[in-house]
Amino acid sequence: MNFYQQELNRIKSICYSNEGQIRTVIRTRKFIEHNFDKELDLNLLSHTQFTSKFHLLRLFKKYYGVTPKQYLIDKRIEKSKQYLKNGMTVTETCFAVGFESPSSFSTLFKSKIGVAPIEFQKKQFSQSNLKLDLQTCTSQF
Repeated sequence: MNFYQQELNRIKSICYSNEGQIRTVIRTRKFIEHNFDKELDLNLLSHTQFTSKFHLLRLFKKYYGVTPKQYLIDKRIEKSKQYLKNGMTVTETCFAVGFESPSSFSTLFKSKIGVAPIEFQKKQFSQSNLKLDLQTCTSQF
């Protein structure tokens, strides 16, 4: 084992000393990623990992820097951007990513992204149309 490998192992043992904790938060993150469109809460997440919800909350925040709820919201917003770019309506997107009301979805989307979902979608379509126009112009020459 070379010096760098020894240092990596030393740092890993200091920062990530508990493999069980790491597996728990990774499984929780993967569960959120595969079930972001369903109703998820801390009780359900802790139940799936057979741990206390407060312990899970602390672990998740320790390793990812955000709470499971914040991670879920970020995942839903990320997916909703993809759906809106692909032409799904705001209402369809809202329900597809697990929100219960279009108004709360729009408010949250605007606070995170800076524009309302419909404005985001319009901007995406105008940019794609501009790219198509440029491609047609260059192909004609």
